Amino acid sequence: MEVLLSLKAFMQQHNRVNQGQYSKWNQSNNPCEWPRISCNDEQRVSAIDLSDSEISGEVFRNFSALTALSYLDLSMNTLHGVIPEDLSQCQSLKYLNLSHNILDGELKLQGLNQLEVLDLAINRFYGDMNISFPGICKNLVVANVSSNNFTGRIDQHFDECLNLQYFDLSSNRFSGDLWVRFTRLREFSVSENNLSGAILPSIFNGSCSLVNLDLSENEFSGEIAKGISNCRNLVTLNLGGNKFTGPIPSEIGSISSLKYLFLENNTFSRVIPESLLNLSSLVSLDFGRNNFGGDVQEIFGRFTQVKFLVLHSNSYTGGIHSSGILKLPNVSRLDLSYNKFTGSLPVEIAQKSSLKYLFLAYNHFSGTIPPEYGNLSHLQALDLSSNSLSGPIPPTIGNLKSLMFLMLANNLLTGPIPKELGDCTSLLWLNLSNNNLTGIIPAELKNIGTNVGPTFESNNQDKDRIVAGSGVCLEIQRWIPADYPSFSFLYKILTRKSCQNMQDQLFKGNGLFPICVAGSTIRTLQISGYIQLSGNQLSGHVPPEIGEMQTISMLDLAFNKFYGELPAEIGQMTLVVLNLTKNSFSGQIPMEIGNMKCMQNLDLSYNYFSGEFPPSLNSLTELSKFNISYNPLISGVIPSSGQLATFDKQSYLGDPLLILPKFIVNSKDNGDTLPKFIDNSTDDEDEVIRNGFYNSMGVGFVVGFWGVCGSLILIRSWRHSYFCFLNLLHDWLYLRVAWIRQKLKDILRRS
Repeated sequence: MEVLLSLKAFMQQHNRVNQGQYSKWNQSNNPCEWPRISCNDEQRVSAIDLSDSEISGEVFRNFSALTALSYLDLSMNTLHGVIPEDLSQCQSLKYLNLSHNILDGELKLQGLNQLEVLDLAINRFYGDMNISFPGICKNLVVANVSSNNFTGRIDQHFDECLNLQYFDLSSNRFSGDLWVRFTRLREFSVSENNLSGAILPSIFNGSCSLVNLDLSENEFSGEIAKGISNCRNLVTLNLGGNKFTGPIPSEIGSISSLKYLFLENNTFSRVIPESLLNLSSLVSLDFGRNNFGGDVQEIFGRFTQVKFLVLHSNSYTGGIHSSGILKLPNVSRLDLSYNKFTGSLPVEIAQKSSLKYLFLAYNHFSGTIPPEYGNLSHLQALDLSSNSLSGPIPPTIGNLKSLMFLMLANNLLTGPIPKELGDCTSLLWLNLSNNNLTGIIPAELKNIGTNVGPTFESNNQDKDRIVAGSGVCLEIQRWIPADYPSFSFLYKILTRKSCQNMQDQLFKGNGLFPICVAGSTIRTLQISGYIQLSGNQLSGHVPPEIGEMQTISMLDLAFNKFYGELPAEIGQMTLVVLNLTKNSFSGQIPMEIGNMKCMQNLDLSYNYFSGEFPPSLNSLTELSKFNISYNPLISGVIPSSGQLATFDKQSYLGDPLLILPKFIVNSKDNGDTLPKFIDNSTDDEDEVIRNGFYNSMGVGFVVGFWGVCGSLILIRSWRHSYFCFLNLLHDWLYLRVAWIRQKLKDILRRS
């Protein structure tokens, strides 16, 4: 009891709030009845489970005093520092789980020779593993050291691990040759390391017990050994992301148990063996990023058993129809993105009632979006972004009650946003940015995402396991923008596993990061989405019904023609990002924006907001990016303390009526050529006006000259970009003139 009470005091010392069930431990009860504690038949503590208990600080340094302890789970906390030497003295320990923490240092567990299960995944351990291996190998059955920073070789330390069945070394920095005795395991993964060399045929000469083999994302080269077909029990074979060449062994077609085959991102021959059609259990087939070119191979249209077909990044130019892939009867996930397909979108695909995920992004498709796509009743993700699609968004898209992702960005779409999109009650992620859409935001859009529960429930009950394919990180990066503050840092550390986990979380209804309840600092992991409409020609007032969108955490209306007052109801949203730059909003900034306590990015620049600057914005204590610049009619005082005082003058440029703290006014310009802040002297004001006059003349000459001549000689894509530039420059000049006019009026009034 004393040791456990000491453990409780240690954890409470490092965790003053949000304490777990260990806070209920007390002297009045039998420790064997305490939550998270188990005892053996002799009433001695044998198991401690403190997983996901919000524990921080270092690892307790007296577990060895519990001499009967055989089970210890400290996973899913925020423990840091090195593993204490004391833990190596827990000689009865059979199960040790320290995964999902931020522990570091070298792995020193020499004394734990009774271990059967070891899980250190997702930490920061580093160095060679030879300090602990093969010393702790004797009884080890499961070992997971994935997602750390381990280095060194793996071909010399594990031969004595005779009982090992499940071994995960993925997402580290191991180098050198492959450990050759992995075929005696059931599951083996070394994905996302720096291993190299050939996969020797002799590795597969003996018996093979493998069920799951993952060698992806390394630097293995040469041809795939034909003997791999000796692994008769294989369910998953992942050889993607290497430097394999030559033909795909036809012998793979004899592995009748194979369900998931990943051969993407290599340099295989275009010829796909007919024998692979014999894989009657095959669920997922991934040949992405092999640079096949030409037409889609006809054989892919004969994999009638396949549910997930991934052929992205192959430089295909045709063959969508002739290959027969549009007629695959069971396909639910079709990824043809990042190719060179041209012509109209295939209408035939609309007949596939089984289709849930359709990815045709980053091609050269043109023409209109077929209204027939509204017949895909089970569709959950439709990504047609970055093509040359034109015409209106078909109202029939509103028929898709299960649709959660609609990605139509970076096309040439025109017309209004159809009000029928509001019927997509599962829709959480809507990206229509960088098109030529016109009209207003329909009030019916308030209904998106209001009934996504049935779709999440269906996905949680779905028995088809989606194994991470080569396109999963590309999808995550297309779907979740880098300016989502809670996500941006992850772009640098994405792995296939983490991407798959994020996608699973999203499609099953689990939020990726906490958001605030409306008007409160209370956090929730409720799923949240976004609306991205930037870079269009949308106009009109923002409807007050926007405040009813409680499932949206990012709203981007930038670079449009919206006007009028921003409705106060916007403060009812749970936004993390709000971007309204480059519009024509006017009137006062709603003080209700200060109710969005989780707001991190707020951009109101280049509008016509006026009146008193709302002090409530200073209560947005999590704000990391803020821009109110070039709203020349807004007035008031920026407080000298609080969140708004942490931003430099770039956030307030072009707001002459705003009074800033002196330490902001006097801060350096960092060489910026934008207008500088001025004081109230008449001479300085006259100088600014003169400079504005000469600058305007100079800019006017350049713009006038190139506006006539440049458009006649530049290529089409340059012309498009150039006129976008002219449009933005027009907005800047308009604001500049308005500001100078106001200063002239002030000077005349004083004189």
